[in-house]
Amino acid sequence: MGRKSLKETRQQEIIKVFYKVAKKEGYENTSIAKIAKVMDINPSLIIHYFETKEELTYSLIEYILERYLLIYTIKNKDGATLAELKKTIEMLFSKKWNLLFDDGLFYTFYALAFREKEIKAKYKTILDSLRLALATMIEQCNSKNLIKVTDPQNTADLIFVLVDGAYFYLSLENNKKIYSERLAYYKNIAYQVLGIEPLSLSTGILTS
Repeated sequence: MGRKSLKETRQQEIIKVFYKVAKKEGYENTSIAKIAKVMDINPSLIIHYFETKEELTYSLIEYILERYLLIYTIKNKDGATLAELKKTIEMLFSKKWNLLFDDGLFYTFYALAFREKEIKAKYKTILDSLRLALATMIEQCNSKNLIKVTDPQNTADLIFVLVDGAYFYLSLENNKKIYSERLAYYKNIAYQVLGIEPLSLSTGILTS
């Protein structure tokens, strides 16, 4: 892999600070001036890389996708293993997945998608990419006769319907015990859809 250019590195730094400021103060209250103040740089430097807040927002949404896709780790050149598929399901229904991106910002941008076509298109790309990556893992496990899923694409879609619905509903739940129990319940449904045993019931050892 080639090294990132200075421009790409600087843009990544700005995007990450934008995320932190927006998470703390809210997207609506975040401005290029505030980002520059936190970074201790002149606002004109940010404008050099991102002319408007909207342009910066689009880049942040692409950053979301990159972070979410990190959960798909396939080490075997011959395709996904059953252990990797299970690890992915565990990640999808875990605190670690939910902490990849702030709920408040995620749903703020989701709401903006109803008003801005470009944000809507980018969010669609995120959701489609996540589904496609999971469907590919399922297909690879199918080809090795590790599982028998008749429609990998629709199965992946159904699992993400569970994921999206679960986190939206549970974001309103303050009771940690209920939160954990419901998340475990939704995760087990995902395993049922795949026709495999949950990781906790499996005799195999999952490696990182």
